[in-house]
Amino acid sequence: MTTDVTIIGAGLGGLALARVLHVHGIPATVYEAEPSPMARAQGGMLDIHDYNGQLALQAADLMDEFRSIVLEGRQATRVLDREGNVLLDQPDDGTGGRPEVQRGELRQMLIDALPAGTVRWDHKVGGVRGLGGGRHEVTFAGGATVVTSLLVGADGAWSRVRPLLSDAVPEYTGMSFVETFLFDGRRRHPAAAEAVGGGAMFALEPGKQQIGAHREKGETLHAYVMLSKPLDWFAGIDFGDPSAATARIVAEFDGWAPEITALITDSDTAPVHRPHYTLPVGHRWDRVPGVTLVGDAAHLIAPNGEGANLALLDGAELGEALAAHPGDIETALAAYEQAMFPRSSAVGDAGAEVPDNPTLEDVIDFFTRDEQTV
Repeated sequence: MTTDVTIIGAGLGGLALARVLHVHGIPATVYEAEPSPMARAQGGMLDIHDYNGQLALQAADLMDEFRSIVLEGRQATRVLDREGNVLLDQPDDGTGGRPEVQRGELRQMLIDALPAGTVRWDHKVGGVRGLGGGRHEVTFAGGATVVTSLLVGADGAWSRVRPLLSDAVPEYTGMSFVETFLFDGRRRHPAAAEAVGGGAMFALEPGKQQIGAHREKGETLHAYVMLSKPLDWFAGIDFGDPSAATARIVAEFDGWAPEITALITDSDTAPVHRPHYTLPVGHRWDRVPGVTLVGDAAHLIAPNGEGANLALLDGAELGEALAAHPGDIETALAAYEQAMFPRSSAVGDAGAEVPDNPTLEDVIDFFTRDEQTV
């Protein structure tokens, strides 16, 4: 089968691209390895910024739908020390430029805005190869193939499309999250819920460990235990034994206030290790006809609040470039990449949302900025 625009990956970047193309009357097909939209949990909350992510949603003509899924009050932020003392408490007064939504609801919003059949589920890529003249063949598990005149890798950190453009591979940053969930926090976990507050909470011991948490939809407390440890250290923990893994993780927070460590010990789910990987800052490639990348496939960075927003903007800007240059794929791809490369490099240079081993001043400085600009 031959298609015009083939997008690999139904994440935020690939779906934003497909939606903006649809707005401009350009058909596209998205191939996704997962068997359905609900095959796995889609992560926690995302703050969608008025200077990048929201611009993409405007281009996709989805701002009304976006506003309908915003969780009011979740831009509230507090910073605690290890004893549970409140060092910073910023309420959500409704004027912030980073409204919070659940990632899964945002993704479903984009899926629902596409014509039926645009996303082909249960299509895991087995390989890709160039055919010359800007055409590429994608082979899926099971043997089916498609040939396309434009191939877009929106397939994340371990992209199967990226090797067509670049030899770069993600490297471990030295930082991992251990993820936990406390459900029905206000009723079942009141002390932890009080510590987290109405939105995001960040607890730290300057220069050492950190714990972050969000109050999500339905009073779920979603926690991220941040540990700067080598992968070998985590390999020594049996995450198949939740009790043993919990005990090993909480031991790193000996002496912390119990309402904070409850985010680890009282989890209603088994702790999950989430190592962080990154591509080199400033990752780019020479123009290869008929293929490009968006989102983490192009510029994987450590969590800093920008990854999802950049993916959305990548997809939207690529869609608009293709619409602006009908019949001239190479001019469109060159224009997209010319803007995307310096933007993603600037975000990577800016570092993590809260730097590794931050001082108290680092954390308060970040959370008291009026805005982030790229």
